[in-house]
Amino acid sequence: MSASKTIRTTKGRGRLYDNVLDTIGDTPVIRVNNIPTHGATIYVKAEAFNPAGSVKDRLAVNIIEAAERSGALKPGQTVVEATSGNTGIGLAMVCAQKGYPLVVTMADSFSIERRRLMRMLGAKVVLTPRALKGFGMYQKAAALAEKHGWFLAAQFETAANAAIHEATTAREIMADFDGSRLDFVVSGYGTGGTVTGISRVLRKERPDTKIILTEPANAQLIGSGHSQERSANNAPASSHPAFEPHPIQGWTPDFIPAVLQETIDKNGYDDLIPVAGADGIQCAQDLAQKEGIFTGISGGATFAVALKVAETAPKGSVILCMLPDTGERYLTTPMFENIAEDMDAEEVAISLSTPDAQMG
Repeated sequence: MSASKTIRTTKGRGRLYDNVLDTIGDTPVIRVNNIPTHGATIYVKAEAFNPAGSVKDRLAVNIIEAAERSGALKPGQTVVEATSGNTGIGLAMVCAQKGYPLVVTMADSFSIERRRLMRMLGAKVVLTPRALKGFGMYQKAAALAEKHGWFLAAQFETAANAAIHEATTAREIMADFDGSRLDFVVSGYGTGGTVTGISRVLRKERPDTKIILTEPANAQLIGSGHSQERSANNAPASSHPAFEPHPIQGWTPDFIPAVLQETIDKNGYDDLIPVAGADGIQCAQDLAQKEGIFTGISGGATFAVALKVAETAPKGSVILCMLPDTGERYLTTPMFENIAEDMDAEEVAISLSTPDAQMG
């Protein structure tokens, strides 16, 4: 551990922002220093630095603005979408700034803080039974859009999803590693927009960089080899047979999204490595407690796979790991089960170590 010899300084961003949406993107790439990385150098791209705290801010703003440009979304029209949380939170921020009402459908199995965050941002949240899984909340959103004439954001199908990652996320990676080595990029998938957008650029401009995709070990939709049934509009027609409930919220709904299908069909990744939810939780805790980097279970799971890649990668390899969001929206999940609310014995002893402490 080295101490800084001078006080840290800042210079400002050199611009004034017209609104919060202009702050989306340009998230930092941060080196991992204290966790052993098996002879590799691992960086994380911390998407929690987006204004609403996740990578989904990117697709949220582009879905709305693409619909505004095309005329599909009219002024004052209600937006509706199915989400496990992060897209809904991003859409709630965007719709609040732009003045659109938002209705979100979400299975009641997802963390309570997610629905409260969306409601804090002005959205209405319609809960669907967890037994119906992601496909159930998807069907509910589509039904509400048809019934009321609302604009369905369609994050799992829309071209606006991968397009924003191609235009921003991938370009940021290219700029940040310009002139530097980058051997592997590791990403999970929810809609598949991140990996699809990144793949479009890296396959052309940095073809030597290997793209590693990951999914939950107990819900290996891609790994199963079973194709996804789709309806005429490319939406899922049913729940995928390989799906099982898993703790990595935001990852792997119970269907293969159409946005991700492009990456599958075009060989947009080099290896598929499953990861256990427990490993994701442990790695998220390790990143917080050893690096001061606060991410959710999905980020921890991606990092666990990055460590696994590092074990067999040539020594000196450089690995970039996508961290989709912040850990604060996992407070009521297993990630915080062993994080106590009250003082433990050591904390009590610290408190009693000074004579002013009165324990009653």
